[in-house]
Amino acid sequence: MRYEVVLPAAGSGKRMGAGQNKLFLPLAGKPILVHTLLVFEQDENCTGIWLAVKDEERASIQTLLEQYQITKVKGLPTGGLERQHSVHSCIKEMTAVEVVLVHDAARPFITTPTITKLAQVAFEKGAAIAGVRAKDTMKIVKEGLIKETVDRESLWMIQTPQAFRFDLIVEAQDVAEKVGFLGTDEAMLVERLGHEIHIVESDYENVKMTTKEDLIFGEAILNHRKV
Repeated sequence: MRYEVVLPAAGSGKRMGAGQNKLFLPLAGKPILVHTLLVFEQDENCTGIWLAVKDEERASIQTLLEQYQITKVKGLPTGGLERQHSVHSCIKEMTAVEVVLVHDAARPFITTPTITKLAQVAFEKGAAIAGVRAKDTMKIVKEGLIKETVDRESLWMIQTPQAFRFDLIVEAQDVAEKVGFLGTDEAMLVERLGHEIHIVESDYENVKMTTKEDLIFGEAILNHRKV
């Protein structure tokens, strides 16, 4: 199933404490962003990549695209203060495609089989998101006291990509903008329309590079994949 992917890349990476956009930080000799881009560059089903960027970082990203021969990028629109705004800036510039994926640019270990499954389910059902089953015991805590233990059998930790039929994500983004609603992810916007979201099981290696400790995990994942 053919698709195009949106990568919000205009974040500040404050939790990483790097003093710069974390996507430029090296991971096994390549910027985090490049690792992510190469996954989609090498996937024959990906027909286009859209990067929402900061104006002051556009030239640096263009240089990386040329250096690593990333050819599928169709646009580098200006990102917003929130992820939702960055995604919407890309959606507004896209022409109609069958399926759109939205993926964290700082999540470089997504695998092609998971992407393929997501795109297919989104095409058939309208919306699908990646996730893994919760492994730890979950408890509701209020004011430092445990109030309830939650049955983890029904809990999933949500990742990206999140995949949607083009017309559905366009409607969800437009409605959210019109009413001033800010969601935590794209699936939340689609849920507000009353549309069902299907889960596609991913894997625990599909981690997001958020803190300095994540870089250690990232190096370990890359070393493991070389074996």
